[in-house]
Amino acid sequence: MGNFIVCTTSPSGKNDYVCGMGWTDKKLVRIAILDLYEGKANQGMRCIREIIGDWASANNFDTICEEFDVRQKNELPDTSFDIYISSGGPGDPLSTRFDDWDISWCRWLDSMERWNDNPDNIQKKYIFFICHSFQLASRYYNIGLVCKRKSTAFGVFPIHMLEAGKEEIVFDGLRDPFYGVDSRDYQVIQPNHDLLHKMGAKILCIEKSRPHVPYERALMGVRFNEYMIGTQFHPEADAPGMSMYLQLEEKRKTVIESHGEDKLNNMLEFLDHPDKIRWTHAHILPNFLNQSVGKFEMVEA
Repeated sequence: MGNFIVCTTSPSGKNDYVCGMGWTDKKLVRIAILDLYEGKANQGMRCIREIIGDWASANNFDTICEEFDVRQKNELPDTSFDIYISSGGPGDPLSTRFDDWDISWCRWLDSMERWNDNPDNIQKKYIFFICHSFQLASRYYNIGLVCKRKSTAFGVFPIHMLEAGKEEIVFDGLRDPFYGVDSRDYQVIQPNHDLLHKMGAKILCIEKSRPHVPYERALMGVRFNEYMIGTQFHPEADAPGMSMYLQLEEKRKTVIESHGEDKLNNMLEFLDHPDKIRWTHAHILPNFLNQSVGKFEMVEA
């Protein structure tokens, strides 16, 4: 049987789709995608879907994916999935803490943590937090100060690995620095090192170091625990999507006002480089999926 993608609608109205070789040929991996884009136009969800589809096809996995509209419909997944990817999204990660969807998201994260902490649950749940979700998780665990940036960060920027990042399996194959797509008005700074150590968490990477600028560098990647990892940049972003954004007048203006026209031109050139965001796109989330499924197979063995 050849590769296929089947799209269906579940009784709950959520989007379900299956990627793989066939229902009975290979191990079935269930993936939940938490959509935090609040219905706003984005490239993130497309990129996440495509990465999962390409990964499933390349590795001959049967993959059932279900999407959950967290912010508009207050939809959250249960514990029946193997892997969870919580997306980026617009807005202020501080002002929504009393919104129903935000409370539900935090309860979902608590349920994931409780599941993984229960020794009776041999099969653990693996989670990747992207950008806005990373900020929510950082707020949830109180690992640092979540605050508004002086100006919007948007574009393709170098990201510097710390020692923990160089040892992180999800970052395997990345160079130092590597390049990522940044799109945010908020940031996580001033890490609580004592709490991070107590949690067993590790800071993986930070913003480009600029000693001449009197601002703290934001955390760009954190391993929260053995099963949960996140980045404040967009590892799912691809060159076509970013090229489209950089052609928009509003986005071009943002980059030029913050960094200058030369920087904008450099970013456009970066899109053609196989070792810039294309390399990041091809490594981080696929590595995360490989690691998660590898752990499944170790448990089953």
